[in-house]
Parts: sequence; C-alpha cells; structure tokens
Amino acid sequence: MKLIGMLDSPYVRRVAISLDVLGVHFEHDAVSVFSTFEKFRAINPVVKAPTLVCDDGEVLMDSSLILQYVEARTAHRRSLWSADPMERQHEFRAVGLALAACEKSVQIIYERNLRPKQAQYEPWMERVTGQLLAAYAGLEEEVKRRQAAFATAHTQASISTGTAWQFTQSVLAPIVPAAKHPGLAELSARLEETPEFLKYPPVGPGV
Repeated sequence: MKLIGMLDSPYVRRVAISLDVLGVHFEHDAVSVFSTFEKFRAINPVVKAPTLVCDDGEVLMDSSLILQYVEARTAHRRSLWSADPMERQHEFRAVGLALAACEKSVQIIYERNLRPKQAQYEPWMERVTGQLLAAYAGLEEEVKRRQAAFATAHTQASISTGTAWQFTQSVLAPIVPAAKHPGLAELSARLEETPEFLKYPPVGPGV
C-alpha cells in the first residue's frame, strides 16, 4: 500500500500514525495537492489527500474510510478503538470533534490564504471560527473526562486529537490559544514525544 499526501495535513498524518501503530506496512509518497497538483492528479484525479493506493492499484480516499478499510483487512484484527460499545461511543465523539476542528481550521486557512481579501466574507469567518472554538471546547472536556481514551498514542482518540491540535496550533494559534486548552496542550506535548508521532513529523509546504 502507498499513502499519498503531505504530513502537514492532519488527515494524512492521522492515517500515517494509525497505520504505524496498527503494524501495517506502507510506503509514503509526499505529494502536495498544491505544489505538485498534476502529479497528484495522475495518481487520483480527485486530488484529495490522503489518498491510499491499495495493493491491487485501487485508489481510496477520506482518512476515516481508509482507516476503516485498513482495520478490516488486518489479519491480526488489531484496532485503535475500544471493544466496549459505550467506550467506543465516547471515542467516536472525541474523534468527531477532532475532525470537525480540522475541517474548520482548513476552511479558515483557505479563506484567508486562497481567497482575495476583497472577496472574503467576515460573517462567514465569524461563523466558522465559532464552530472551531466550540469543537475545541468540547474536545478539551473530553480529554479531561475520558482519560483512559487518551492514555497512550495507541488509540484513535489520541491520534486524531493530537494531529488536529498540532495542526491548528501551527496555523491558528492566536485564534485557539493553548492557555485556554491546558488538557489539549498537555496531551499534544506528550504525544509529540512518542515514537509514532516523531516518526511522522508534520512537515510540508502548507497552503
């Protein structure tokens, strides 16, 4: 299998770290959806990161679907999710909040950096910023309340939350101050020192 995309994308990094924790062998091809658009399009005409090229050449996309596929095909049936239904419900909430935070962060970055300033619509930015802050407020609560789900780097709750927080802090720290999210800041600092996170540093060209 080959993972396509830059590790400064929280979605790509989320998949890379998850595959490593699951013990799934893969190659990583650092192709940008911006600076190497045509190369990416030759692999996946939709040009969506992450893209996973399966062993038979079929192309998958969307980080959550890629991870669902990988867990389904692993012979040893390892999982980054709890086997307990109620615990998994809590983990789903945390990961949903993390992915929402990623989505809103990306929307703000695109609006600021790709749309001409005279065309930017401030009410929309205020709405998206409010959604971003709500996602991280909810995630801060989850980190404080569900300590078991975030105890190691080997849960999807930890991986998704850690990659989301690092990404937002790298590009929108003034909007989402770490001082107001001590649980997330502590979790991120701890995760970024683990072998799995160190192996896939968030490097890339950015937007």
